[in-house]
Amino acid sequence: MTTTDDAPTQGLPTEWMRLHPLSPVVRGARLLFALAIVVLPRQFTPGHRSQPWVDIIALFVALAAGIVSWLVTRWRIHNGELQVETGLIRRDSVRVPLTRLQAVDIVRPFAGRVLGLAEVRVVVAGHGSSTARLTYVTDEQATLIRARLLALAHGLAVDTPAPAEAPVLAVSGGRIAASQALGAPAVIVALVLAVVVVLAALAPAAATASAVSFGFAVCFVVVSGAVRRASAEWEFRLSAAPDGLRLSAGLLQTRAETIPFGRVQAVRWVQPVLWRMFGWVRLEVDLARRHGRDRASRETAATTRALLPVGSPAEAARLLALVLPGASVTLPPQVLASARAPRRARWRAPFARHFLRAWHDDHYMVCGSGRLRPEFVVVPLQKAQSIRWSQGPVQRWLNLADVFVDSAGVHFPGRARMRDAAEAQQWAGLLPDIARSARGGTPLPASDTGGAVGLA
Repeated sequence: MTTTDDAPTQGLPTEWMRLHPLSPVVRGARLLFALAIVVLPRQFTPGHRSQPWVDIIALFVALAAGIVSWLVTRWRIHNGELQVETGLIRRDSVRVPLTRLQAVDIVRPFAGRVLGLAEVRVVVAGHGSSTARLTYVTDEQATLIRARLLALAHGLAVDTPAPAEAPVLAVSGGRIAASQALGAPAVIVALVLAVVVVLAALAPAAATASAVSFGFAVCFVVVSGAVRRASAEWEFRLSAAPDGLRLSAGLLQTRAETIPFGRVQAVRWVQPVLWRMFGWVRLEVDLARRHGRDRASRETAATTRALLPVGSPAEAARLLALVLPGASVTLPPQVLASARAPRRARWRAPFARHFLRAWHDDHYMVCGSGRLRPEFVVVPLQKAQSIRWSQGPVQRWLNLADVFVDSAGVHFPGRARMRDAAEAQQWAGLLPDIARSARGGTPLPASDTGGAVGLA
């Protein structure tokens, strides 16, 4: 099945080819490990030694499933597209135009690192990272494929090396672990222990035992989540390159990702309560990706959002200015009085009202909230896809409204809470013109539909 491409693809296959022969081992490593935990103890248990064939069949089925998946998966470069076909009963064929390619990420799971294999994930505009994945190729092939796909996507010679990167910052694994230990898990575990102690002193023994069991389950879930995040962000490195910001991190599974310039839909600045004593903040980005239902997409969503897992406000401000030039979470003096929510908002949000603030300029909308966990969300107005305002029944009685700036991101949209209703309607009419001006388009008259304003 030989093909002829529109452009030379030296080093990339123009004929259908399979992935690395050891791919089934890496793909099924977690399942094989789980089966081994169950199988090995059984072999040393009296009464099960005479039936080893059951365990052998289970291991054989797991390995055979990986081999079949490898046999029915093939890929090539043809007519300016990365083409991937897979599936035995249900055949899937993916065509990724290289002209729409946004980034190429390299993921190395623990089993892949042991065997010298890596996964190549192609991120395309308007699609999630699960659109095209090559699982797995050798480390050398992964680096070569990434460089040459990026060269083809940018119209360069196929043998053009990957653009150099300049280190921006690094966060040690020790600081990552400390920040997770002092985050939400520490607060939740402390609260659970306090409840258990109170019940032990006041409640019957049966109620105390139930509380201890429930508290242990809650603590296990919370702590395991913190451990997963710390492992994913371990030894975090951030570099700048012509194609965007490059992130690399990971303890057992390492990940090298690229955040293309212009793909950031919003930035969130967060400072958990226990971080204040150290002056730490966290900076997260919301990207224009459609997160699918598969496990790989959820992993990507969980790890690429941290632009700064933990660092000083100065480092966070520097990175914020790098991805959103001119943006700041410092309240400008000229809007100091008008940025806060009206006093009557205390009847709707008695504890949060003092910390609600929002303002905008010609490029960004900034929304602040949170007492124990202050956070600011910065949304570029040029990324706005719709701008709307809404009122609940209590807000209508208090003459308040919320203003939303929706973008292609899905994690933290801009939401200016508890604004004066007249101001909210004014923003809903003014911000679309500002957004179009920020995009360089021709200003159009604002819609007078009242509730939402769409941006063409």
